[in-house]
Amino acid sequence: MILGAFLATLNQTIMSVATPELMHDFNITAATAQWLTTGYMLVNGVLIPITAYLMQRFTTRELFQASMFIFFAGTAVSALAGSFPVLLTGRMIQAAGAGIIMPLLTQVILTLFPREKRGAAMGMVGLAIIFAPAIGPTLAGYIMERYSWETMFYGMLPLTGIVIVCGFMYLKNVAERSFPKIDFTSVILSTIGFGTLLYGFSRAASAGWSSAEVLLSLAAGVISLGLFVWKQLVSDSPLLDLRAFKYNMFSLTTVISVAVTIVMYADMMLLPLYLQNARGFTAMESGLLLLPGAVIMGALMPVTGKLFDRFGAKWLSIIGLTITILATLSFVNLTDSTSYVYLMLMSTGRRIGMALLLMPIQTLGLNQLPSRLNSHGTAISNTVRQVAGAVGTSLLVTVMTSRTATHFQDIMAGGGTAGETQQHMVMEASIQGINDSYLVIVGIGIIGLILSFFIKQVGQAKEPALQQKIVVAKEV
Repeated sequence: MILGAFLATLNQTIMSVATPELMHDFNITAATAQWLTTGYMLVNGVLIPITAYLMQRFTTRELFQASMFIFFAGTAVSALAGSFPVLLTGRMIQAAGAGIIMPLLTQVILTLFPREKRGAAMGMVGLAIIFAPAIGPTLAGYIMERYSWETMFYGMLPLTGIVIVCGFMYLKNVAERSFPKIDFTSVILSTIGFGTLLYGFSRAASAGWSSAEVLLSLAAGVISLGLFVWKQLVSDSPLLDLRAFKYNMFSLTTVISVAVTIVMYADMMLLPLYLQNARGFTAMESGLLLLPGAVIMGALMPVTGKLFDRFGAKWLSIIGLTITILATLSFVNLTDSTSYVYLMLMSTGRRIGMALLLMPIQTLGLNQLPSRLNSHGTAISNTVRQVAGAVGTSLLVTVMTSRTATHFQDIMAGGGTAGETQQHMVMEASIQGINDSYLVIVGIGIIGLILSFFIKQVGQAKEPALQQKIVVAKEV
């Protein structure tokens, strides 16, 4: 299951380094190209709420194998894509499979391991959830240097096939089924809500925040999600049991996860654009810059899990976010001559900070929930992380695009410097726009740091007496 999750999460960021070449090949803008990453995370976010139902309806084997077959199909479509719409379709099919894998894997961990050992187990899972997206740009850069972008998908096909075969041979069922009824109204509301909300954020990059299209999309998203939340709270059998939020540490860590996810994923989009479009580095050089941080991050994940089991999440989160914020501050003053080695060191510092806090935050929140909410808590946690990554990426690309246009106008109005070409002015404006986006990232990170001081170590919540009777009655 970890192998399958590794491939699924690897695909979240594998296209980031390829963005400049895809912009050229398909004659599209950065705001359009980022849909290959944003759309992937969005489909994950839309489908993950449904996995709470799927995990109660189907066996572990059935659900895992189905998700890997869907992922395989999406990979094949992407590999054969001759146009951007077909490539985007393939990516979204991939995401449909990946959206099932991650919450299913987390649910298996909660089922198999007692609370005092979950940190170490989740640390191993972190190799897939965190290390794979971190190493994705490096792998993509190596491939892009020597082959076409289609090679990334052709190479993924045999690996996915191996996971499917191993699943048939070794995977066992570990979860119990309860055969709940599916709430189609909630499915429709969540799909419309998440979809239109992200579409509004993405269109703002090119249409502007005052555009009627953007405002209507955001309004539709907010209204649909509001209705979705209301439907879950009044339903006897909710698609996604939002009553999990009445547990304080689960709610707090979920909010912190939003900030942390935006801080992590946005950088995977901004840094390659700076390195390749503004500085002229190759895809290979962009990928290699991120490699040391990815390797260290992967090595630290199991260690962090054991530290969580021993010391808890509070100080790991505070130290991790402090390191991340300080390293990110080095990216708010980028120039056309910033040292490659300096960028590599600061990027590595960001990854070290992230490795210390990502899994402890998620595990602490899930540990507080009573067993009956495990599947719902897992789905909520993964939904929030995916949607936060998608919205955060869209928002920061929007900031970069709009601020770049503003800076270019300011440079042109000032006449630039003597002998400066318009192309150089565009590059300078682009770098300043990226700096502004990193400043927003720092602000979001500070919010997460402040909230981390309120983290407390808590035990697993007990079922209310009435709920215990209902659960026992259902089992009988």
